[in-house]
Amino acid sequence: MSVVDPPGTVPQAPRHLPMAEFVALMAMLAATIAFSIDAMLPALPEIGAALSPEAPNAAQLVVVAFVLGMGIGTIFAGPLSDAFGRKPAMLGGALIYCTAALVCIWAPSLEVLLAARLIQGLGASGPRVVAMAMIRDLYQGRGMAKVLSFVMTVFSLAPAVAPLFGAWIIGAFGWRAVFWSFVAFSAISGTWLLLRQPETLPPDRRRPLNIGKLRLAGVEVLSHPNVRRAILIQTLIFGVLFSTIVSVQPIYDVTFDRAASFPLWFGVVAVIASGASMVNARLLGRLGMVRMIRFGLTAHLGLSLALMVIWATGAVAGLALFGAFVVWQVGSFALAALTIGNLNAIAMQPLGHVAGMASSVISASATILAVLIAIPIGQAFNGTPVPLALGVALCTGLGLWLAAKLQEDGPDP
Repeated sequence: MSVVDPPGTVPQAPRHLPMAEFVALMAMLAATIAFSIDAMLPALPEIGAALSPEAPNAAQLVVVAFVLGMGIGTIFAGPLSDAFGRKPAMLGGALIYCTAALVCIWAPSLEVLLAARLIQGLGASGPRVVAMAMIRDLYQGRGMAKVLSFVMTVFSLAPAVAPLFGAWIIGAFGWRAVFWSFVAFSAISGTWLLLRQPETLPPDRRRPLNIGKLRLAGVEVLSHPNVRRAILIQTLIFGVLFSTIVSVQPIYDVTFDRAASFPLWFGVVAVIASGASMVNARLLGRLGMVRMIRFGLTAHLGLSLALMVIWATGAVAGLALFGAFVVWQVGSFALAALTIGNLNAIAMQPLGHVAGMASSVISASATILAVLIAIPIGQAFNGTPVPLALGVALCTGLGLWLAAKLQEDGPDP
């Protein structure tokens, strides 16, 4: 992949890694989240049968608990990175993540497994949020959005291979062995970060960890109407993404009787959808962030309405119906690729002086609220994709309404 330095570089925080390596490292750190979620998806039927046979849909909570922990952890990860530096916050999170993964291996009940997954999500929030702050240390505005698009392009390989990898491990060693792979993955990315990436927040730019100042910084983040708008839209899009992730394996299994081929289809969909990140990077300078966000929301709203009509009318059946759902799933993943980087860049545009705290408030708010959206949509699964498509249509429609007043908020750097 050929990557060039986009405009918008901030000179105060020099970096010594080549751009391609920096993007790859940030993508691997961010991919901790996708790997921790997507590699678990093939295990959901086995987890349900082993730990909650009376309520098979409860296995979805293994994914939801991790996401919730990640959302809660983002409240603390950013401020800690502002106070102690980006690298210590990331490496501390990696240690928590690995410890919780080890607990998951021997969890005797669903309740213990969910608690450990919640803590694992807390640890994963370090790499997730602080990587964003590290990028913000170096870029802003459209420059940051372009870097994030490159990161998401590389990051998209994780959803493509994680279910296949998870299915292979489960088939060979059982579902608990997946957690050993999480430990190895985090150890590799953490060592890479430790040895290669210089600290991007020098001591003279750090903010002491002060609860009063953190509260004021949080108030400042939420005092910008455009930032609040971007957070709400991101919440809805995360709601679409999380709802799709927790529902898609049961749909392949129960609705289409394709449980065995689910990891392969999931990977194919992820690869196709990853192209949306490159589309975003190429069109960003010409169309701007807001128009890309509106386009993504409009397109997936149309796909969701079309899927509901197709299902309700019985206009297509068999392989054609399965193909329609695959296209819809591509749209769900592509929506995130077209919008999340842009929304983060818009939200953080006026907040460079509190980048860590801003990243925490934005990510925590969007993630925790999105979990509240995803849980009822996922639990509403009734053997058809209709509850999922309906929930997503409501999210994208509301997001499009909010995006009508969204602005890039400020001149380009």
